Amino acid sequence: MALDLDAIRPCLEGAIPGVMATCASDGTPNVTYVSQVEYVDAQHLALSFQFFNKTRRNVLANPGVELLVIHPAHGAMYRIAARYLRTETDGALFERMKAKLAGIASHTGMSGVFKLRGSDVYQIDQVEQVAAPRREAPAGGLNRLSALRRCALRVADSSDLDSLVERLLDGVTEHFGIRHAMLLMLDAAGQRLYTVGSRGYGRSGAGSEIPLGEGVIGVAARTVTPIRINHATLEYAYIRTMREGLSSRLLESEIPLPGLAEPGSQLAVPLACGGQLLGVLFVESPQDMRFSWDDEDALVTLAAQAASLARGFQACAEVLDDDASPAPAAAPAVPSASAAPLTVRHYEADGSIFFGDDYLIKGVAGAVLWKLLQDHARDGRTEFTNREIRLAPEIGLPEVGDNLEARLVLLTRRLIDRQASVRLLKTGRGRFRLCVARPLQLVNMPR
Repeated sequence: MALDLDAIRPCLEGAIPGVMATCASDGTPNVTYVSQVEYVDAQHLALSFQFFNKTRRNVLANPGVELLVIHPAHGAMYRIAARYLRTETDGALFERMKAKLAGIASHTGMSGVFKLRGSDVYQIDQVEQVAAPRREAPAGGLNRLSALRRCALRVADSSDLDSLVERLLDGVTEHFGIRHAMLLMLDAAGQRLYTVGSRGYGRSGAGSEIPLGEGVIGVAARTVTPIRINHATLEYAYIRTMREGLSSRLLESEIPLPGLAEPGSQLAVPLACGGQLLGVLFVESPQDMRFSWDDEDALVTLAAQAASLARGFQACAEVLDDDASPAPAAAPAVPSASAAPLTVRHYEADGSIFFGDDYLIKGVAGAVLWKLLQDHARDGRTEFTNREIRLAPEIGLPEVGDNLEARLVLLTRRLIDRQASVRLLKTGRGRFRLCVARPLQLVNMPR
């Protein structure tokens, strides 16, 4: 019976190394293990090019190869006949394989040896089963299609970006049984991602940032391709590095990224729509081999739906803001007279805000909060609209694609995380209220 790679994708997870047979130009055979066999599509796979050895020389001289792969669940064995097409040294496929190889290398203690030089792409000629299963595949388990359906329906009920974040993270944890997840959005400059919500960690990490290209999340964002690593990884354990830096007080105005100290499996899925990157959905587990191809397929589909909704909410918000009338004037709010004043420091250099000696937020979100607090201190205002914030010159938002709603979601959650005496409360479409429970002493720190 003719097969294609879709039928045997679990064999390409890397749990059991594949075996590769090549032939020199004079007919001499050579057999070796391969550390990585990567699924590309139903008719193509990619092998890691790490060393210019006999196997590599054989492939360049005689492009026909055969691979032997084993199903990790039941032991069935398959032979793949393939032909070498090309080597890719950059791009999404290369970055994905590079990230996975780093995980394999650290898992086997070979981080200094396994370095990807290229991704060799092969055309599949034939896939055939050569050994029957030793035992039946385990029955039961999560039905990913059913989980995707339930989660997609839940996400579809979102009415704005805030509810989208909640429904997406709740759906992933509840319907897919994934305990640790976070959602990050791309900033307006397109250089960094910032956390807007998480599940399963001791702290939400709202406002924590990571640059494009750094770690599993950053690489997935930069290449706009999902990256799944099913082995504990050291080279991509940026979470540990950031946490250690914070504990040594080297980053006094940074928010720690939430994450497992010893992740066994990680999957980063970009949120993209119309060729535009919006963010990344990231899930992880302390268990090795936790995320399968089916998990990746389902979460990629879910992320596409979420990206489409997020983009629509952003466009809709900008249109509605143009038609929104200014917020009605409100009587000055009077904080509790018995409460001690709260000193709020604003640093012009990076827009960072400190409540007392504690860092809160910086950048665009910091600029938004500083404007709100200044208006409140000067006029006693508590009611605001997204439109006036979007148009305020001191905020410095771009004319197109400012993603203000995501920044307000971030700021709202960060204030909750810090249990601050200042809160933001949504009061309607494009409207929110500033709630202040203590007298404020505003201090601007010039550059």
